[in-house]
Amino acid sequence: MNKHELIDLMTGVKSSKKTYYTELKKTVDQLKKKNMQLEIINDITKNMNMEIDIQEILRNVIEKLKQLITFDDSHFVILYEEEPALLHICPNGHCDLEMDPKNMLHPFQEFSSALKEKQPIQVEVNQLPDFPEKDRLLSLEIESLLLVPLYGKSKKIGIWTFGRKKKKTWHEDELEFLEQLSNQLALTLENAQLYKEVLHSKQEWEDTFKAVEDMIIVFDHKGTVYQSNDSARGFSNLVPLIEKSQNLIQDTFSFNKPGFQEILLHDTILEMHAYPIQNKEHQVYGVIAYYKNVTERRQMEVQLLHAGKLGAIGEMAAGIAHELNSPLTAILGNSQILLRKTPQDNPDYMLLDDIKICGDRCRQIVKSLLTFSRQDEYRFHYYSINEAIHQVLNLLKFQLGKKQISLHLSLQEDLPFIKGSQPQIEQIIINLLLNAKDALDESAQTEKLISIATYSENKFMVVQVTDNGTGIEQERLPFIFHPFHTTKDREKGTGLGLSVSLGIAKDHGGKIDVLSIPGHGSTFFLRLPIQGEERG
Repeated sequence: MNKHELIDLMTGVKSSKKTYYTELKKTVDQLKKKNMQLEIINDITKNMNMEIDIQEILRNVIEKLKQLITFDDSHFVILYEEEPALLHICPNGHCDLEMDPKNMLHPFQEFSSALKEKQPIQVEVNQLPDFPEKDRLLSLEIESLLLVPLYGKSKKIGIWTFGRKKKKTWHEDELEFLEQLSNQLALTLENAQLYKEVLHSKQEWEDTFKAVEDMIIVFDHKGTVYQSNDSARGFSNLVPLIEKSQNLIQDTFSFNKPGFQEILLHDTILEMHAYPIQNKEHQVYGVIAYYKNVTERRQMEVQLLHAGKLGAIGEMAAGIAHELNSPLTAILGNSQILLRKTPQDNPDYMLLDDIKICGDRCRQIVKSLLTFSRQDEYRFHYYSINEAIHQVLNLLKFQLGKKQISLHLSLQEDLPFIKGSQPQIEQIIINLLLNAKDALDESAQTEKLISIATYSENKFMVVQVTDNGTGIEQERLPFIFHPFHTTKDREKGTGLGLSVSLGIAKDHGGKIDVLSIPGHGSTFFLRLPIQGEERG
């Protein structure tokens, strides 16, 4: 019936008031039904590309569908790894796309037929083979089931069932609408499954990304940070780190190959690995930078290396000292015997006395070598700081004299003994004196001078080492105790002396301070705590 025929029927000569209102009511009901159908389909369609709450969608669909179609039970049987699983039961059911193996159903022939034929099939419940849901349906007096297949874009999803207590024939327009609705619902269910899988994978990746203790930063093609993990965001020197990473990032983009570099940021040493990120066309669109803080590991390696070197030097020093002891004993013994037998007015007396004095000096040097060789002995005992300085000078006087460096000593005589490892404290003094010597080597001063002073200050014993060398720039002072920071050439130093010295001082409860003026020299203050005096 077209539009004109409908108008003629309702308003023409042959029409009556009864026919008019009957047809009008029928038309309005059809429009309401059609509007409800469109509303149901729209509810499903609009959620296909959104974050899907499948339970809410199904609940709304079922409630609205009851106003259009008569049914007493409805549930979804969704294929999970090719096995059917109960998903939703209406009216008092639940919905969950996380399949539970306990809810697995055994498919029956009609179930497979509906999926195979891709069209609805009506079956009688009492004629179905036994399956877990049959008892429930019979308890509800459900006599017939309509099986509506659900197909997504690429695979079969499952079956949507409608149960009725009385055997009623399904009208053609009902079946047509249910097929149309099932197609839309199948796409939504498929999207929901895919969305959950993607969301789960994304969550796993993000959890892993966040859990990594080392820093991870993702850069785009402009070298801008696209994403970073919690460790990177919490790093205090992130901006300078990103700046120092740019060259390797751009090289990784250009050459499409992983890269590596070591970054030194003040007192932090970082190993950086850069990896290109490619799309399907093998084009690089990003770079993942992985940073590992190796500061502690490097410091430990340095300390082990330093200890190994000291151990080797100590063994050599001990060997030399013991080898020299025998001839020194003979020299000193024979010179003393000859001195007793030689009158002081004899011209040879002065020569013999020089031999004895030089022998005594050699014995002091040997004693200092033996003390230095015991670097692995970290037992704390009470000792004189002035004696420790004299032991060091016995070793270094020749080097300083060769460089024409004058020494000025101002050692307080009444200082108490302090507790600690004398060989380790001597190592600090050696490092301070060698640094002063190197600063004087680079200086243009005609009179090169190193002053050593000891005194007490509050609760600390202070060893003060001053030179008139090149000095240190103010901006470098905060970094001179950092590992590997050095102003010297590679062959002259590694930047470890002050770092190791500060570590020893801290182990003794002390500290090292510095004052410096570029071009005028530097003064280092070794402060060690004074404890209860115990001599002997």
